[in-house]
Amino acid sequence: MKRKELIVNGLLVLAWSIVSAAGIVPQEKVESATPISTMSPPEGNMTFIDGVTWCVARPGVPQEDLQNALDWACGQGAADCTPLQPGGHCYQPDTLLSHASYAFNIFYQQNGNSDIACNFGGAGTIIKRDPSFGSCKFLASE
Repeated sequence: MKRKELIVNGLLVLAWSIVSAAGIVPQEKVESATPISTMSPPEGNMTFIDGVTWCVARPGVPQEDLQNALDWACGQGAADCTPLQPGGHCYQPDTLLSHASYAFNIFYQQNGNSDIACNFGGAGTIIKRDPSFGSCKFLASE
């Protein structure tokens, strides 16, 4: 799995270099101080995971990285993060790890369940155990 991650990360760096050299700058959310290089790879360059999977935030990732990835997922990533708002069915527990996990999974499910759709600059990880809890139900792939 490490080899796949290295290859994917290498492709992301290469793609970022090409985009930067061409002068194409991706739009950022104004609040986001640090862009996250979570760009989609060229079609056909994705690994799809077999079975039912979810994408969650990786424990131990620095808080700043998680916050930037969460901001990206709910902003440019177009994940529906309304359940994470106060009073929403996934607001509690009100932790960065919990909120990022929900947002990462929404983006992952909406973008074809490929390993690259769960990268988030290394902040995401794919799991095969349902992370849903209480009234907060995480979408699942099949």
